[in-house]
Amino acid sequence: MNNFVIREITKEDNAPIAAVIREVFVTDNYPKTGTAFADKQLDFMFETYQKPRAIYFVIEYKGKIIGGAGVAQLENSSENICELQKMYFLKEARGKGIGYQMIQKCLVKATQMGYQKCYLETLPEMLTAQHLYTKAGFEYLAKPLGNTGHTTCPVWMIKKLTIENE
Repeated sequence: MNNFVIREITKEDNAPIAAVIREVFVTDNYPKTGTAFADKQLDFMFETYQKPRAIYFVIEYKGKIIGGAGVAQLENSSENICELQKMYFLKEARGKGIGYQMIQKCLVKATQMGYQKCYLETLPEMLTAQHLYTKAGFEYLAKPLGNTGHTTCPVWMIKKLTIENE
């Protein structure tokens, strides 16, 4: 973890984190439609998370943004559920425990913001990510929650948040 810094996003991080997310989709050959790749807010991540009960973190390594993840209220849901959103890392950030650390940081903040559950959607081919999510306590769901517009992400997971997350 030397030289890796997890911090809150700044406006200057907008272009670098958008580039990271797009690079992951292109490099790993993930679908571009019905996923985060096509989200309008991708170029305005700082502004997107400047609302109550939302936060986004980036990972910086030697001055370069190499990944990120955040939480915000699950879209189109009246339940007290946040969504783990836009968790993507360049290859140089993978396999170092950073993803698990990022999930934990997001879950702590979600708990502090008063959410009761954390939901996520992912792609079937993201098996390493799914393993990480189950390790963090997420369980599979049979159907989606809310309406995120990510129609190409048919894997849904949820975790009950407790005081232990703080």
